[in-house]
Amino acid sequence: MAIPRAELPDLRGRRILICRPEPEATRLADRFRDAGAMVRVLPLIEREPLPETPERRTLILNLDQFSHIITVSPYAARLLLDELDAWWPQIPAGIRWYAVGAATASVLTKHGLSTRAPAQGWTSEALLTLPSLTQVKGQKVLLARGTNGRELIRQTLEARGARVTPLPLYRRFSPDYPPKELSDILGAFAPEAIVALSGETLNNLVALCANSGHNLYDRLLIVPAERVAEQARAAGFKNPCIPGSLADNDIVATVAAQLTGRDGGSGKAK
Repeated sequence: MAIPRAELPDLRGRRILICRPEPEATRLADRFRDAGAMVRVLPLIEREPLPETPERRTLILNLDQFSHIITVSPYAARLLLDELDAWWPQIPAGIRWYAVGAATASVLTKHGLSTRAPAQGWTSEALLTLPSLTQVKGQKVLLARGTNGRELIRQTLEARGARVTPLPLYRRFSPDYPPKELSDILGAFAPEAIVALSGETLNNLVALCANSGHNLYDRLLIVPAERVAEQARAAGFKNPCIPGSLADNDIVATVAAQLTGRDGGSGKAK
């Protein structure tokens, strides 16, 4: 449902660059445009499902042997559910389902699965504080994710005695863009705020700046967590900011508040 214009932040004339993967990028861009912003979308991560392998099929068919199943992103959750629909007419009972963040949890709950997610926060660190994941010695955990993801969940649960099996469902890669397109977006468009909601996206943004010769380090940079904010500061970004949540409306509201504060001289990004 569209939010009435009077209830939206005022971003008329503001220039926003969104570096999220699709389809999330376009969805967020629509929310910014509803608030009057000028928006360009430049995904710095693309995702591609991995082909099925006999090993993966065996894991899916042995789903009922796992006590805990963790999904690290909405994309991982959707791909896993597609696999389950193909092989399990009825999902086995007795499994505890987990999601890193509310958006991922929403994918699972819409499928009828009772899902545990952090009450506050949307990071791996927050997920690992859940009481049901603190005493897991000898228990089997399936970790649905992409290739080459963060190892914190696996390493922490294994240190707690769990038997963790990664289930890679997709790969991530940095897309190539023509120099003219980059010059138009990074130079002529000159974004005032950039949305980069993962450490990998930030790394690709840093590389893009270095390779294209564009300096974006003084722009407002929206990042998902303090860990990525620290990474951004170390790379030279002066204004990393963490929104109240990763919901689209909260991201839009945070950008509006930060840009207004910078105009008035009273606002400061985290």
